[in-house]
Amino acid sequence: MVHHIILFKLKPEVTPAKLEEMMRATRMSLLKIPEVLSVKCGKAIKMPADWPFFIALDYESMEKLAVTEDDAIYMKFIADIIDAHTAERLSIHYEMDPGKHVKFS
Repeated sequence: MVHHIILFKLKPEVTPAKLEEMMRATRMSLLKIPEVLSVKCGKAIKMPADWPFFIALDYESMEKLAVTEDDAIYMKFIADIIDAHTAERLSIHYEMDPGKHVKFS
């Protein structure tokens, strides 16, 4: 299993209401993709924050993550929600099954 975490810096014009809308759109869009096993997203409790928005996704393998990145729903989500409202991102992948090489899972 792979846990994919993305942290985002927001563009200055993103309001708290817009951030709430982004969170709803994240769950609604990404849960439609079959390779995505779970979606979590949230906002920083204390504002301002360096990375005020995050998305965490679970996949069976890195290959399933790669399939998602080519999915039409994912590409539209990135263009309409992420690229339109975020200034920077930090992406991290974690292996969730100890002793298993995620490349071969």
